[in-house]
Amino acid sequence: MIKVMDGFRVLEVAQYTFVPAAGAILADWGADVIKVEHPVRGDTQRGFIRLGGFELDPDRHPLIEHPNRGKRSVGIDVSTPDGQQVLHELAATADVFLTNYLPRARRKNHFDVADIRAVNPNIIYARGSAYGDKGPQRDIGGFDGTAFWTRSGVGHALSPEELGAPISQGIPAFGDSIGGMNIAGGIAAALLHRERTGEALEVDVSLLSTAWWAAGASVTQGMETGEVMRAPMPQSGGSPANPFLGNYTTSDGGTINLCIVSPTGYIRDTFEHLGIGEAADDPRFADVLPLMQNAEAASDLIVAAVAAKPFEYWREHLKTMKGQWAPFQSLVELASDEQAIANDMITEVDAADGGAPFRVVRGPVQFNGEPLQTTRAPQASEHTETVLLELGIEWERIEKLKESGAIA
Repeated sequence: MIKVMDGFRVLEVAQYTFVPAAGAILADWGADVIKVEHPVRGDTQRGFIRLGGFELDPDRHPLIEHPNRGKRSVGIDVSTPDGQQVLHELAATADVFLTNYLPRARRKNHFDVADIRAVNPNIIYARGSAYGDKGPQRDIGGFDGTAFWTRSGVGHALSPEELGAPISQGIPAFGDSIGGMNIAGGIAAALLHRERTGEALEVDVSLLSTAWWAAGASVTQGMETGEVMRAPMPQSGGSPANPFLGNYTTSDGGTINLCIVSPTGYIRDTFEHLGIGEAADDPRFADVLPLMQNAEAASDLIVAAVAAKPFEYWREHLKTMKGQWAPFQSLVELASDEQAIANDMITEVDAADGGAPFRVVRGPVQFNGEPLQTTRAPQASEHTETVLLELGIEWERIEKLKESGAIA
């Protein structure tokens, strides 16, 4: 099994999903990721009891499992001098320090970049933030619902103007997970730079910059033209200029998405697969220019054709179509998608409660086509003693630290 980060140690002082998701990716890649949690409450996210309107089982917690699999957990109270000393001793052994705490908390608890570099000048110091580590709002916190979805313009662009109100972010920790991947990539690049030059870098990624990168083509267009792009109201039909580009409703209420961006070479095959092959001989639709000029009429034909058959018929029948299309699926349906399964998108880890294995999403990067292996997320402070003993700390000192509340 390829572990591209084998031999690297990451010290993570972070909560929630955004930055811990980066640690999860690095753990998937083979790094020894040590997650520092509060010795009493652990990661604050462990206390979340609802997700997207659903009750959560604290022993099978997706908001803990997804961004924390593969790590070891050490309970340290970083607000105490003894806890800070232990943290610094751990930092001295690490290649990467990873945090999403705000500047004032980093300074107060002595794990800002200067504090960590004082004990390890060669460490990569990686920060995740809501709005960036520069500027007048660097001390303001935020979540992906504010920084990634709302302030960035992403939520605005995806809310049809006709609704009269914005749509809510329907996927918890959406920007967090994307941003975590960005941080992991930045850390990998910084480690490569350190290997080549000996220089240890600081890495910064914000949820705001993550959203703007994800929407970069539209943002660039908007800055160029001043025009605001908005999603259209949902409908069964194609775009005003391309009938092969749109969502079409099946007889049983499913949706088939056609995404043939350039119809050249696809016209006859598409119409034949839709059961209206005669449309390819109609001069209004036989070539790309007239097809686009008569897009509404062609769209009406496709609406009727797709509406005549159920979703499962189209899912199978269109597999041989040359043009691009996709079944409109839910997140749950994707878990049984043959292509997702073939590409190892899901893996099972042992559950902390000893019950059935917990299914989690694998990281999106593969090396040599091999599925990455991971382990379950740790319970809070599960590995404190093991890690500190590895550090060379004597058992007598560990007991005293426990008695003082500095560790758990």
